[in-house]
Amino acid sequence: MMPATLSTVAYVGATILFILSLGGLSNPESSRRGNLYGMVGMAIAVLATVFGPNVTTAGLPWILGAMVIGAAIGLFAARFVKMTQMPELVALMHSLVGLAAVLIGYANYIDPAATGHLQGAEKTNHEIEIYIGVLIGAVTFSGSVIAFGKLSGKIGGAPLLLPARHWLNLTGLLAVLWFAREFVHATSMQQGMTPLIVMTVIALLFGIHMVMAIGGADMPVVVSMLNSYSGWAAAATGFLLGNDLLIVTGALVGSSGAILSYIMCKAMNRHFVSVIAGGFGTGGGAPASSGGATATAPAGEVVPILAAETAELLREAKNVIIVPGYGMAVAQAQHTVYEITKHLREKGVNVRFGIHPVAGRMPGHMNVLLAEARVPYDIVMEMDEINEDFPDTDVAMVIGANDIVNPAAQDDPASPIAGMPVLEVWKAKTSIVMKRSMASGYAGVDNPLFYKDNNRMLFGDAKKMLDEVLAALKA
Repeated sequence: MMPATLSTVAYVGATILFILSLGGLSNPESSRRGNLYGMVGMAIAVLATVFGPNVTTAGLPWILGAMVIGAAIGLFAARFVKMTQMPELVALMHSLVGLAAVLIGYANYIDPAATGHLQGAEKTNHEIEIYIGVLIGAVTFSGSVIAFGKLSGKIGGAPLLLPARHWLNLTGLLAVLWFAREFVHATSMQQGMTPLIVMTVIALLFGIHMVMAIGGADMPVVVSMLNSYSGWAAAATGFLLGNDLLIVTGALVGSSGAILSYIMCKAMNRHFVSVIAGGFGTGGGAPASSGGATATAPAGEVVPILAAETAELLREAKNVIIVPGYGMAVAQAQHTVYEITKHLREKGVNVRFGIHPVAGRMPGHMNVLLAEARVPYDIVMEMDEINEDFPDTDVAMVIGANDIVNPAAQDDPASPIAGMPVLEVWKAKTSIVMKRSMASGYAGVDNPLFYKDNNRMLFGDAKKMLDEVLAALKA
């Protein structure tokens, strides 16, 4: 077994690598290096824990067996889970972190070796750690399971808004605080188990209620929010186990997830509290509620376009901006997009990509897809970097995006997405929107872009249509 001092040094090294990993992942060009740092850091952390002084020889086979099972699941996910399924996979991973926090909390409370020798204030502090860890873990677990269901389409995207839902949440919070008092003042493990179980049930119900009330348009924020919750659950588990590395790692994940949630909310002109309150985004194409106001119905005529005509516009253009959305992910069209981009750039066309912070179903979804297709990092631009260039753009090509290019966000104060920063594709000389149909986006909000005079609609599966565009370009 590893000496305690060597284990501590390994933990410090792993912590430094995790920090370097977060720094690397903040930029697409350094993301591969950041990912490598994270992998090496996690390997060091796991080995230092498994072979550290706190693991007995008798428990080692069980731990190694669990590691083999976990590694097999991870390898399966890496090889067979499609990129379009990554958002729900991330949500599922978050649920496992929450479940682990709950189980560890209960095991730590039941184990006499962990709590039997504690007295006075030390015992009280440990019980508070157990209570908070189980609370955060339960909310994370149930909320992540519901998020998985919504992202995978097994649960509808429409928000479930129960009558007096805020009063229900407040009542649940007061009950959690009351049972916390009962738990801390319990004189025996059997007596304390009842308030702990009741609190766990309330926390599970709260996690379900919270995410069910959040509409489809806010799901990217939900993913980053649950990422933050899973971090705090891990940190709470670290306190229970007396593991400094788990505390630091959980705090890193929790704080970075919270910062990302703030950035996402800012990108949507939403307040974090209003996201938690829910109600934005109906899913299924139904008109979204706008708090009593009625959004203006789009007016005009839709002008369809063929793939060959699209190719001709791209061939004659000097500046092209491509805006990818979830439709590109569903169609697995990113590789064809790269081939079109490569062909146009070889012909001297300036092609760039405009990425909205909440495009897709999770933070960075479009960046990951484009990186998979080997699109050069230097032509993938954030919304703030590229929005001013649309007036000088010949063709703005929207592939399966909807809400993030909706001019109603700027023009219609009654729209549910009023004030949300969007990519201003309608300012280009010609905009081309690729969609299967005229259905509204994930937020259920109609898009006036489709009816503008300079817009064209290329209907059909994105992969099939783009293949035809590529063939026409090469003809």
